[in-house]
Amino acid sequence: KGLGKHLLEVEDLLQKHGLLEADISAQTERVQALNAAALKFSELEGYQPCDPQIICNRVNHVQTCLEELEELAAKRRKELEDSRQLWTFFQEMEEAEAWIREKEKILAAKTCGRDLSSVMTLTNKHKTMLGELGNRRALLHQTMKKGEKILAKKSFSSVGIQEKMREVCLRWKKLEEVTGLHQQRLEDALNFFQFSAETDDLVAWLQDMYRIVSSDDFGHDDYSTQALLRKHRAVVEEVEKHRASVLSLRKQLALLAPDHRQGVDVQIRVVEVEQLYGEVAEVAVLRTQWLQDALAVYRMFSEVHACEVWVDEKEQWLEKMEVPEELDEVEVVQHRFESLDQEMNSVMGRILDVNQVVQQLVDGGHPSSDEVRSCQDHLNSRWNRVVELVENKKGQLSSVLKIQNFLLEC
Repeated sequence: KGLGKHLLEVEDLLQKHGLLEADISAQTERVQALNAAALKFSELEGYQPCDPQIICNRVNHVQTCLEELEELAAKRRKELEDSRQLWTFFQEMEEAEAWIREKEKILAAKTCGRDLSSVMTLTNKHKTMLGELGNRRALLHQTMKKGEKILAKKSFSSVGIQEKMREVCLRWKKLEEVTGLHQQRLEDALNFFQFSAETDDLVAWLQDMYRIVSSDDFGHDDYSTQALLRKHRAVVEEVEKHRASVLSLRKQLALLAPDHRQGVDVQIRVVEVEQLYGEVAEVAVLRTQWLQDALAVYRMFSEVHACEVWVDEKEQWLEKMEVPEELDEVEVVQHRFESLDQEMNSVMGRILDVNQVVQQLVDGGHPSSDEVRSCQDHLNSRWNRVVELVENKKGQLSSVLKIQNFLLEC
C-alpha cells in the first residue's frame, strides 16, 4: 500500500491503519487463547489424538505469523507517521508561501501617504505587520527544523525537501528586504512631512510676528508707549529664540532622503522662511527705534510742558511787576531776581536738553519732526520772551538804584 500523496490522504490511511491495528489486537488475544488450548493437548498422558510435536510446531508457526504481522503493522505505522510529517512539512511550507505572497502584494500596493496624518496611520499599520512578520518567522523556523529532522531520517528523497526549503528561504529573505525598504520609505516620508509641518508652523508664527512688529500703534503718551516698548522687547526676545530654529532648517533638510530634499518646492520653502525671518528681525529693530523715538517725543513734550508752566508763571509775574522807587523795596526785588537767576540757569539747562533731543529726532527723520520743531520753536520763543522781560526789569532796577544812590550822595 502507498503512503499517501498529500496530508489528507495520509490522515485517512492512518485512520484505516488504526482500525487494522485494533483488529490485530483483538485477533492476538484470540490466537493466544487458541494456542494455550492447543498446547494442553500436547501435555496429555495416555491417549493422544495428535503428535505433541505437531501441535507445538503448529502453535509456534501461528505465533510467529502473528509477531510478523505485528511487526509489519508497526513498520507501516512508522512509515505513515513519517509520511504525515513530510506532508505536514510541505503543507506548512505552502501556507508560508501563501502568506509571503499575500504580504508581497500588500507591500507592492502600499503608498507612503500624502500628508503627516496618513503617513502616521500607515506607519502604525506597518508596525502591526512587523509583529505578524515576527510571529510568522518563528513558525517558519519551526517548520524548517521539521524539514531538517525529515532529512536526517533519510526516509524520503531529499531533493524535493531541500528545494522547497531553499525556495521558501529565498522568498522570505526577499520579503524581509522589501519590508525593510518600505519601512525606510515610511520613515523618510514621516521625516519629510514632520519637517514640512514644523516649517509651516514656523511660517505661521513668523507671519503673526510680522503683523505684531509692523504695527503702527506707538502709544499716545509716555505711559502707553513704555508699556508697548516692554511688550515689544518680549517679542524681540521670542524672535531671537527662534533664530536657531530658522538656521537649523538647512541642516534638517540635508538629513532628509534625496527624493524629498531635492524637491524644488521644499528648497523654495526654506528660502522663504529665511527671508521672512530676516524681514521680521529687521522690522522688529525698526519698531524698537520707532517706539524709543515716540517715547523720546512724549518725554520731550512732558519736559516742554513743565518748562512752559514755569515760563508762564514767571512771565505773568514779570509783566505785572512794577519797579519800586524806594530803596528798601528795590533791594528786596533785587534779591528776588538773584533767586530768579538761579532758577533760570536750571530751566535753561532743561531747555538745552530739549533742544538736543529735538535735533536728534529731526536728524533721525522722525515722522513727527515738524510738530517737534514747532514745539521747540514755541518754547524757545517763550524763553526768549522771559529773558527779555528779565533784562528789561533788571535795567529798570539798575536805573532806580543809580537815582537812589545819586540822591543819597547829594
